[in-house]
Amino acid sequence: MYNKLKIWMNGELVDWNDAKIHVMSHVAHYGSSTFEGIRCYDTAKGSAILFLDEHVRRLWESSKIYRIEIPYSETEIKDAIIATIKANGHKACYIRPLVYRGQGALGVNPHRASIEVAIATWEWGSYLGEDVLETGVDVKVSSWHRLAPNTLPSWAKAGGNYMNSQLIKMEAISDGYAEGLALDQNGYVAEGSGENIFVVRHNVLYTPFAAQSILPGFTRHAVMEIAKKLGYEVRETLIPRESLYIADEIFLTGTAAEITPVRSVDKYPVGQEKRGPVTEALQHEYLKIVHSGEDPFNWLTFI
Repeated sequence: MYNKLKIWMNGELVDWNDAKIHVMSHVAHYGSSTFEGIRCYDTAKGSAILFLDEHVRRLWESSKIYRIEIPYSETEIKDAIIATIKANGHKACYIRPLVYRGQGALGVNPHRASIEVAIATWEWGSYLGEDVLETGVDVKVSSWHRLAPNTLPSWAKAGGNYMNSQLIKMEAISDGYAEGLALDQNGYVAEGSGENIFVVRHNVLYTPFAAQSILPGFTRHAVMEIAKKLGYEVRETLIPRESLYIADEIFLTGTAAEITPVRSVDKYPVGQEKRGPVTEALQHEYLKIVHSGEDPFNWLTFI
């Protein structure tokens, strides 16, 4: 299936199998890349990209933090994303813009390496499995913590940062769970391997502070806005591990995961071990936007 797709690389659309980098590219040795994960939805009003402007802006911000100068403008990358979707004939898809350091530097110092850009699109369903938006997933608190502040910049969506996420995810899967939850350096709840987390107790939504070594996601922001619109109180706060075991509801958010309920943590059942009423209400409003195209928040870019 992928063989028929095109990938945008450094200004040109190339065949999927021809989108290659050299083995001595800096990124292959040191993880020196920044990227985004974006969704395009097939809405009732036509195909639309969710949070396009915000994702591309964060790509620039992540690159700035890592001293990577992207050799294109934000407008050029947005246009390239749309062109790639159209070239591949997608109505709905997942979008992966990638900025990486290529050849030119063989040591840790990356400054002589070329800066390359690629954009891939493909059809991708539910990130954590089919039907999980209703039934929920089983998660565990990982033995791996999120990185402490001033070690790696958590607000940068960078390739090397995700080595930590891989350890969290692989441990969870090896132990029979769908996902792992990481604590921060002080032992408070931070996030999943690739998702933000919300805990619901007595109809109040709690989520970790943005400064707790998390990547503050755009779906997290959307949930907070929708929750306030529906009249729920949302608090950014420190969340102790034990609060997960007595929560009424827990759900994970992310571009790929959307809004995914958690049915158990460390084999402690959460609520009724399925999607709770608050999670369902938030899901309903979120999915209504991306499926109907009725967008009161101006989050969608139609193509």
